[in-house]
Amino acid sequence: MGIDDHLISPTDSRASPEKDQQAAGVGILLQIMMLVLSFVLGHLLRRHKFYYLPEASASLLIGLVVGGLANISNTESSIREWFNFHEEFFFLFLLPPIIFQSGFVLSPKPFFSNFGAIVTFSILGTFIASIVTGALVYLAGVTYLVYRLPFVECMMFGALISSTDPVTVLAIFQELGTDVNLYALVFGESVLNDAVAISLYRAMSLMNSHSSSDQNIFMFIFRFLETFIGSLSSGVGVAFISALLFKYAGLDIDNLQNLECCLFVLFPYFSYMLAEGLGLSGIVSILFTGIVMKHYSYSNLSERSQQFVSAFFHLISSLAETFIFIYMGLDIVMEQHSWSHVGFIFFSIIFIVIARATNVFSCAYLVNLARPLHRKIPMKHQKALCYSGLRGAMAFALALQSVHDLPEGHGKTIFTATTAIVVLTVLLIGGSTGTMLEALEVIGDTQEGHLGDGFDMNNSYVPTSQDEEVPSSGSRLKMKLKEIHRSTPSFTSLDKNYLTPFFTTQPADEEDHDDDPRPQYQSRGVRGRN
Repeated sequence: MGIDDHLISPTDSRASPEKDQQAAGVGILLQIMMLVLSFVLGHLLRRHKFYYLPEASASLLIGLVVGGLANISNTESSIREWFNFHEEFFFLFLLPPIIFQSGFVLSPKPFFSNFGAIVTFSILGTFIASIVTGALVYLAGVTYLVYRLPFVECMMFGALISSTDPVTVLAIFQELGTDVNLYALVFGESVLNDAVAISLYRAMSLMNSHSSSDQNIFMFIFRFLETFIGSLSSGVGVAFISALLFKYAGLDIDNLQNLECCLFVLFPYFSYMLAEGLGLSGIVSILFTGIVMKHYSYSNLSERSQQFVSAFFHLISSLAETFIFIYMGLDIVMEQHSWSHVGFIFFSIIFIVIARATNVFSCAYLVNLARPLHRKIPMKHQKALCYSGLRGAMAFALALQSVHDLPEGHGKTIFTATTAIVVLTVLLIGGSTGTMLEALEVIGDTQEGHLGDGFDMNNSYVPTSQDEEVPSSGSRLKMKLKEIHRSTPSFTSLDKNYLTPFFTTQPADEEDHDDDPRPQYQSRGVRGRN
């Protein structure tokens, strides 16, 4: 028997890897089948103009259904492991092409025409939403309305849940047509919002790990500025290097176009990993790499390479976005949740609605102070912007990360609440977006003639005939803001006279970008898509 056992043992050791490989094949096959089903179902929904179930919602539902079936069936654990949501895989492989594509498809004119408003909503607005949400959750805990969390952990929750994902809103904006400025605001805010939210979360997490320090607030401010500005600088720097390389390396000849495309594809990942390796935010870095590479590096490519890289990034971002919603749906069902604090979930939903409204209406008020009458953000656009604050994969991934960052089950409570909020906003709000647009009467409002009227590319105020007369009751704050806008140097002039001639081979006065911020290649995933 001893000899027989010795002979059989090697066979058993070889059987285990073979079984794992088979399980991996089955798991990947099921994921591919779900991807195919999601794309086909999304096409049918779009073709029949069925807006009550957007494509992202359909992908999430497919993941929920398959995950539920896997839970109630006798699916082997080796196969189930392929359905688990790993935040490292999300941040390192799925997210980079999506964020880069978001920056890459931005058209400079409408983006920079509304740049002041976009920055206000995405940076100041995210701060406001994070603080309001965290403060309300903390106060509710102190008054025993909900499960009590420490103050810093409440702020971490406020930061992660302030990450918006208006995928379905943008999709229906594109399908039905809406004002180009409204689209630019929603799209621009969604692109920058994730970068700010993750920087806030990381700064809060660092602050939480040094809770005994007396200089927490200063450390937090310094850490946030260091992360955001450092990441922005590294991303822009990598993009400028790529522009100079493609300008002077002479790669735009027929037999080197493959090398040209390979290098162009690698630079965004280099930017992302460089920032992560330096302890900065890869999301911020690759976002601005995408914006700058599209404006400078892209024009240095050959025509065939331009077509390839545009199609390539659209392809991989579309696959990644769809996979993320399926992936998220699977994990929502299969992950262990803490449903013992239902009150925390209920009040959190109310608090994020209050925080979103405070964010949008207060920031819109500040923006309108500095804008002439014909450029003010109308109330119906403010309501649409407020409604577009869905939560998605970024909030989900950060909440999953909080399970490891926070002790004593606090992270599990935050994760469960975030899961409920994501499902509710994607399915309920996403499905009612078409009705909301009709009620606000913004469908078909595609007026573009006023885009930039009274403003240059950096949103500097330029007086027009209809706002020469300032009412005597105008506030000093409004006049001060207008004066600042007047004195702000034009980025357009700087770009036209210095940056474009230095980094590109095209003439300085050549305009090769469409005024419409809605990208030619539409997708439906995590950031500013569809």
